[in-house]
Amino acid sequence: MKLTVNGDTLSLDGNTIADLVTQMELAGRRLAVEVNREIIPKSQHADFALNEDDVVEIVHAIGGG
Repeated sequence: MKLTVNGDTLSLDGNTIADLVTQMELAGRRLAVEVNREIIPKSQHADFALNEDDVVEIVHAIGGG
């Protein structure tokens, strides 16, 4: 399915946020995910179904000092 992720068009093989995070090699990181302007709690990532042409924003925390 085709999505817009952080402003870029991406083709997703799966259909959940967890699938997207895995495909983007971000699994295990601290993330905030927004789908169509709605923040989706991490507890719902495995079950939240994405749809064709959804707009997704992913922000991940980067440690530093």
